Parts: sequence; C-alpha cells; structure tokens
Amino acid sequence: MEHSNPAMPIKPWPDYRAVWRWHFYAGLICVPFIVWLAITGSIYLFKPQIEAWLDAPYDHLVLTGPPASAAAEVNAALAAVPGTTLRAYELPQAPDAAARVILNRQGEAIRVYVHPQTLQILKTMPEEGRLMRTIFKLHGELLIGDTGSVIVELAASWAIIMIITGLYLWWPRQAQGLGGIVYPRLSNSNNGRIFWRDLHAVTGFWISCFVLFLLLTGLPWAKFWGGYLKEVRQLTGTAVAQQDWTSGAAKPEKTAAKAVEHTDHSEHMAMSGWSSSGNAAQDYSAVDRMIATVRPLNLAPPVLVSPPMKNSTHWTAKSDAQNRPLRVNLVLDEKTGAILKREDFKDRHPIDRIVGIGIAAHEGQLFGWPNQLLGVLTACGLLLLSVSSVILWWRRRAHGVLGAPDPGARSRFSAGLAVIVVLLGIYLPLFAASAIIVKLVEKFALSRIPAVRDWLGLNNAAQASP
Repeated sequence: MEHSNPAMPIKPWPDYRAVWRWHFYAGLICVPFIVWLAITGSIYLFKPQIEAWLDAPYDHLVLTGPPASAAAEVNAALAAVPGTTLRAYELPQAPDAAARVILNRQGEAIRVYVHPQTLQILKTMPEEGRLMRTIFKLHGELLIGDTGSVIVELAASWAIIMIITGLYLWWPRQAQGLGGIVYPRLSNSNNGRIFWRDLHAVTGFWISCFVLFLLLTGLPWAKFWGGYLKEVRQLTGTAVAQQDWTSGAAKPEKTAAKAVEHTDHSEHMAMSGWSSSGNAAQDYSAVDRMIATVRPLNLAPPVLVSPPMKNSTHWTAKSDAQNRPLRVNLVLDEKTGAILKREDFKDRHPIDRIVGIGIAAHEGQLFGWPNQLLGVLTACGLLLLSVSSVILWWRRRAHGVLGAPDPGARSRFSAGLAVIVVLLGIYLPLFAASAIIVKLVEKFALSRIPAVRDWLGLNNAAQASP
C-alpha cells in the first residue's frame, strides 16, 4: 500500500503542477491524432471546390441538339451497369452538365455520368471510391471502420482535456503586460525557451474556442458518442425516426427516400443494402414528372430524386447540401409529381437543428468561404501547437526519462474537482473509461516496474496522490 510523505506540504486544488501533468499526458495521447485530423480536416473543408474541379470535364459538354429525358439517362446508366436499380437521380446544375445517376447494386452505390444528349456513358465509379469520401473516412475513422472511429473519438476526448487544462495553465498570474498572454515575446533568452513557450501558450489562447467547437461538433459522428447520444435521446423522448448524420464507420450518402420515409422496415434495408421497389427493368419514366416539380423550387444542390422504396408508392426528393440549414426533404406523388409532404430544416427537432448547424460549421459550409478560412486557420494553429509542444518537451526533459512534469506537492481532495471530473465523465464517457484504465494500469502495473516507474516519474506521482 502506498503512503504519502507526511512532510510534504498539501496545496489546495487546483494545483498548477498537477494540471500541468494532466495537460502533458493529454497532449502525449492526442497530439499525433490532432496533426492527422488537422491535415485531413483542412482538405475536407474544400470538398465543394475539389469535387467541382474533379468533375469539371463532365460539367461543360458539347451539345448539338436537345437533351434526352431523365428517364432515358437513367435507363442508359442501368444498361451500362447490369444487375442494378435506381438509387437516386442527381439534378444537373447546368443544361450542358452530365447527368449523375446513382445506382444500387446489392447495397453498393455506383455513380454513373451520362451524356445528356448522346446518352454515352462518360464515367462509372463507386460512391465510396470518390476522393472526398476517402478523405472523410481518413479523417473520421482512419480507414479502419468503427475501430478507427473509436480511436478518433478517444483522441478528441483527450484533446478537450488538453485544451481545458491548457487554458488554466495560460491564465495570467502576476503578469506584467500582455507579452506571453496575447502575443509572444520575441526574446531569445534562455535558449529561445521563452519564445517557444509564448508561441505555444498564445496560439492556444487564440484558437481554444474554435478547437473546442470543432471537437464537440465532431462527436456526433463518432461511433461510441453517437450511439450514446441516441440512447440518451431514447431515454428522454427526443429521438427521431431518422437522424441526418451517421455515427461510426462512414456509410454511403443517404438518399432522399431513406431520409424522408424512414420506417422500421426501411432501416432494416439500410443495414442490409438499399433496395428500391423494382428491378433494372422497372419503368422510371416518372422521374421526369418529379424533376418538373422539384427543379422550379431551386433547392440547394446537390438535389437527389429517388424512386419509391419497398412498401411505398411515393417518390422522394432531397437537397443534400453541406450547409445543412438549407436542406429540404420532399415526398412526391408518383402519378402527378405533386408535393405530398415537405420538411424544411426548421421543422426538425431542436437537437437535430443544433447538431446540423454544428456539422455545417465543422465542415466549413455554414457561412461560405469565411467559414473555410476560419477552419484552416484553426487547423494551422493546431499544427503550430503540436510542433511547439514537442519542441518544449524535448528541450525541457532530462536525459533518460519521459519528461512528465513533476507533480510536486500533494493536493487535498476537492469537491469542485470531483464535480468537474464527474461531469466530464458523463459527457465524455470514453475519456472517463480510458482515464480509469490508465490509472489502474499505472497503479498496479507500471509503478511496480522500477525502470518504467523511474522513466515515467511515477515515484513523485505516488507521493503527490491525495
């Protein structure tokens, strides 16, 4: 059993060195992932521009006569990819743009580019093979599915702790002037240590709110936290039939039919593979009636028009804009194309609206290019924080040890600390579970191996335990 040193003074919480130690270990855990998320996230911010550049060869085609009907374009795509059904027809944004027909083949979404006049197949590719889908999965799940999603969520949870403890360490104490608080001192004293310390602290101060916003708005996508949110909504009676985002491993983009006409049966189909009500030989001529209704509405692109799902006779249409407050869902009559139901963003549950606004801002699409610029600056700030933290650690650490800050004096138990820890544990259950595991491993394994204990500095940590 470990005993505290009775001669060591006890300081009230919060103790600066104890918080510094938490900050150090939080950074140690999450900095590599923060660098990865900053880079991949910066790329994904420019999804509209990148996809427009990639699709440019199909957006300004030469037409020598009137375009074919949408039904003819759909049938040409179906003939080019045997064994498929129509998943969605994406409304072209210009008369000379290729038609984008999204097909379903045993649950796999396939995008087909069709010349609007000649019906020539210009390109065929899986939806999940598109560049920005790959970037999305690199960013959110490290290309390893739900396991990667949990790893990213764990890193994000510790990053939140890193930012909170960093703000406490930054808080001015007996400061003289604003140097080192809101701008870095350009002094080269102490072998440049002051400069790097200031660069780290000041950068963290300026971007902390934006980083916390990005971390918090990214959690609904995570496998564990997203499922946790669903359970809480079930318990509180705020659950909806179909939320507008996925949690965990990236799924193909939802079609309008799945978003609007969600039922228990359609949820089963979404898990086992999307299926429309017919087969490749089905008559899709109604698509032109649907387009005639939807096009004059000028919905935010991309706009997807989908055929009826099983057990339904209604077509559906959806604006799938990244700026989610602009999204609209429509249910359409198969025979007339009349709008039977319309759901705007304002009609959704408040929780869905809050999450939707957060996701739109997270992706840099809520308020145009300034949103993208703010996201890039925040990502650059994160990279600067990461680089400066590694330099500070490398210069400060003694030879032969990890270099964790000495916890110094013991801290007495604090009810305030207990409340904060409990609240963080409730909001970030994966962080709480990992922190408990780390503490148990440290106490019952690492601290019993002399070489490891000395390298980690656990002797002092044990003395500083309350």
